[in-house]
Amino acid sequence: MISDTRLRELLADLWGLAAATVEVHNGGMNSATWFVADGGRRWVAKAVAPASRRSFVAGLTVAAALESGGIPAGAALATRHGDLVADVDGIPLALLTWVPGSALSYANPGDQQVIGTTLARVHRTLLGVSVSDVERFHWVDPRSDHLGIRPWVRTAVAAAVTAYDQLDPRTLSWGLLHTDPAPDAFRMNRAQDTCGVIDWSTAMVGPLLYDLASAVMYAGGPARADALIDAYLAEGVVPHAEAERAMGVLLRFRWAVQADYFARRIATQDLTGITSAADNERGLAVAQVGLSQVPAT
Repeated sequence: MISDTRLRELLADLWGLAAATVEVHNGGMNSATWFVADGGRRWVAKAVAPASRRSFVAGLTVAAALESGGIPAGAALATRHGDLVADVDGIPLALLTWVPGSALSYANPGDQQVIGTTLARVHRTLLGVSVSDVERFHWVDPRSDHLGIRPWVRTAVAAAVTAYDQLDPRTLSWGLLHTDPAPDAFRMNRAQDTCGVIDWSTAMVGPLLYDLASAVMYAGGPARADALIDAYLAEGVVPHAEAERAMGVLLRFRWAVQADYFARRIATQDLTGITSAADNERGLAVAQVGLSQVPAT
């Protein structure tokens, strides 16, 4: 972990912010973050696990592409040496542009419309963008040891992967994904009537409907996400017929990703970003309920 004192030294040495103030944030489950302020300007300092460095740099490249396309995305401020990411005793650290605004709510139909429209515009902006070290969807392996953590997990995850494979993923619309468009990833600046999207932790090419399915999951399922789905599809990035054919399968797969994620955290006793092991157990239980509510196809 990088101490606050050490971080202030780095901000001065690498970014020229000699008078920066630092406030611990740590709002994510897979990283350490701090709010940084200097002379009326704001940033977010973010450190990730050493093994995540390549994907972190790739994600920041995606954020930069979005910023160039007019969508605030928390692009990294380069160091004095021109690097997007500094290595601090082996720990990758970046200073991200502050995206002003407030988080949106999936419970609000008006916010859902903004989220759906913004997500579609993100996908359109990123079409044709090339990124080094891009990953290709997907990463879920039903044979993984950690899926044996509970009797139901491997069976449910394997069924979701099989259903996805049977879709013939090559027939879906592909592009760069956010991979986890949670409500707090969207920052609405009402003064300027703009919505930004933050938390670009990787660069992954996959079915665009996976991002939409993720948003629908956070909204509480298709029955509670009409405004979101309609707003996204109205942008024309993904055909309506494709969504009708594949949305249920991608939503089921998204819940399987949740199960895979929390099963791995439980198996490895990973408590990053949470207060106790009970939080991981709760996440796995919610994934089980989510999987049970998506009809098998």
